[in-house]
Amino acid sequence: MYYSSGNYEAFARPRKPKGVETKTAWFVGSGIAALAGAAFLIRDGQMSGDHITILEQQQLPGGALDGIHEPGEGFVIRGGREMESNFECLWDLYRSIPSLEIDGASVLDEFYWLNKDDPNFSLQRATVNCGEDAHTDGLFTLSEGAQKEIIQLFLATREEMENKRINEVFGEEFLNSNFWLYWRTMFAFEEWHSALEMKLYLHRFIHQISGLPDFSTLKFTKYNQYESLVQPLINWLQDHGVVFQYGTEVTDVRFDIAPGRKQATRIDWRKSDVQGGVNLGPDDLVFVTIGSLTENSDNGDHHIPAKLNEGPAPAWDLWRRIAEKDPAFGRPDVFGAHIPETKWESATITTLDERIPKYIQKIAKRDPFSGNVVTGGIVTATDSPWLLSWTVNRQPHFKQQPKNQIVVWFYGLFVEKPGDFVKKAMQDCTGEEITQEWLYHMGVPATDIPELAATGANTVPVMMPYVTAFFMPRQAGDRPDVVPEGAVNFAFIGQFAESGERDCIFTTEYSVRTSMEAVYTLLCVERGVPEVFNSTYDIRTLLSAVGRLRDGKEIDIPGPAFLRNLLIKKLDRTEIGALLHEFKLVGGD
Repeated sequence: MYYSSGNYEAFARPRKPKGVETKTAWFVGSGIAALAGAAFLIRDGQMSGDHITILEQQQLPGGALDGIHEPGEGFVIRGGREMESNFECLWDLYRSIPSLEIDGASVLDEFYWLNKDDPNFSLQRATVNCGEDAHTDGLFTLSEGAQKEIIQLFLATREEMENKRINEVFGEEFLNSNFWLYWRTMFAFEEWHSALEMKLYLHRFIHQISGLPDFSTLKFTKYNQYESLVQPLINWLQDHGVVFQYGTEVTDVRFDIAPGRKQATRIDWRKSDVQGGVNLGPDDLVFVTIGSLTENSDNGDHHIPAKLNEGPAPAWDLWRRIAEKDPAFGRPDVFGAHIPETKWESATITTLDERIPKYIQKIAKRDPFSGNVVTGGIVTATDSPWLLSWTVNRQPHFKQQPKNQIVVWFYGLFVEKPGDFVKKAMQDCTGEEITQEWLYHMGVPATDIPELAATGANTVPVMMPYVTAFFMPRQAGDRPDVVPEGAVNFAFIGQFAESGERDCIFTTEYSVRTSMEAVYTLLCVERGVPEVFNSTYDIRTLLSAVGRLRDGKEIDIPGPAFLRNLLIKKLDRTEIGALLHEFKLVGGD
């Protein structure tokens, strides 16, 4: 396997790998990593779909990319995914998956046209004082010291940031800035999370800095992520004969481990309380999704709080059993043994009363029933003890959603703190109480809130114990390589596998990248895996980011004015000077 860029590799079709006709493939889990891996086996590895089996504990595929109408509960979306143009592996996949909406188009075509016609941006990113504009005004408000800390993190080596927390490399001035407000609420970072992962995010999305305050560089699907991304892929895989085996809990994967060689020899599973499994030879490939951000999620409803499930966690326990067999298989407890630091709660609010959408429109400054972009991303209540954020994507968000309803996604970063209107921690609240707190921060008069929350909405809270587990401080070796050294027939995929590229987690792109690397490595596919977008090496992007981080202030060159002017005149005769002027980092005539 190798990395590549450019049209030459992107448009080339690999030849059929030697011996693929005799191989089979088994996927543990049915999240986007597994679904993408199966698609790459078929499209690029030219494996017959009926040679591929996907094992899933639940009765529905998709993993964290969910979106469902639960009978008796309502619409449920545990989380959302923000996407951008430079998700190279994701769009490489979806160029080949037919759209369910438009005849003759791919999912990528559909997504591309949608975001051309209806570009995303926010008209109000943050509120204060019960729905008033917080007037962040697109500014980052970074002090000179905070700017220096960002540059130091950007230039630091990965090794220097291993096992460090964000609040160990940033001071109070940074943590009180608008930049941190935008950043932590957009990506769900906490102060105790990994400084290394924040560094990777800075490099990965340096070209997104200008769009951080208003989400203008993000793109979203037409419907929820299940109907827009998972369902078309499932249909395509099923059309190619891929076998989905639901209700199957994989309990272990066995290996034959010898110096220089590691082979998976068996998958053990439990199905309907009956033990089973399959023996594996060198030609039987197994792709294991390790860990899970949505493991042990618990749904409440409008009248019952969601529960924090700290009990047995099958996905994490599977990784622990695997990790015991070889040090190269990672250290799962670095991520999965810190529930107080990795939990937070979301809620799906469905409006039933025509009064509520008017408050949404007042803040979003767009008609929520238009079918187009509404909030353009999350709106954060900056003075909320929960640090609550909410978003309304294009409506309807579900194909079966009634036309007079709006589906809202809501989450809180600090679920243990009492609210402002509801004097309870979010984690102890019913859906109705969460709705009350939301309505309060939307500016609904206090006298109207109880009645409107009781009958004007239906809210399903979801507690997720491990949702930010991948953000825990880590070092090399804590996550296993996608294909560990010496592995002949197995790979680890998903958010807790270590890609060979400089990518960051909590994205659809990362999951798809790991599966592409796994398939191309194990099958020796003669086509490059697209490297991460190289904006971090583009001097124009870096200068633009510096200008935005400084809120447009020119760089202060110390010393007497005549020396400063002399220096600028000398620079003006070079390409450097032209660039500094283009990005407004220096002034002068």
